[in-house]
Amino acid sequence: MSILERLAATIDARKGADPDSSWTAKLLAKGPEKCAEKFGEEAVEAIIAAVRDDKANLTYEAADVLYHLLVMLAARDVDLADVLAELERREGVSGIEEKAGR
Repeated sequence: MSILERLAATIDARKGADPDSSWTAKLLAKGPEKCAEKFGEEAVEAIIAAVRDDKANLTYEAADVLYHLLVMLAARDVDLADVLAELERREGVSGIEEKAGR
């Protein structure tokens, strides 16, 4: 099991937790829209780090982006396994070809 799979499982387990006991539970309790907003904020921070060529901060922010993506997916009951399956389906397919097939 990868770190992303373990993190997704932890996030899923926190869905019913007391919001006062867990940051993840607090985010999920605020609803999918707030989870999506937080993901967007973290993505912007990662973009800024990339533009500034700040590798250390980009690494930190990328971890935040991945965590908040998993929270957003959990808020909408989208399994990481489904996302990974979609990536596997696309593996070896040109991005241009994949977009043309939509």
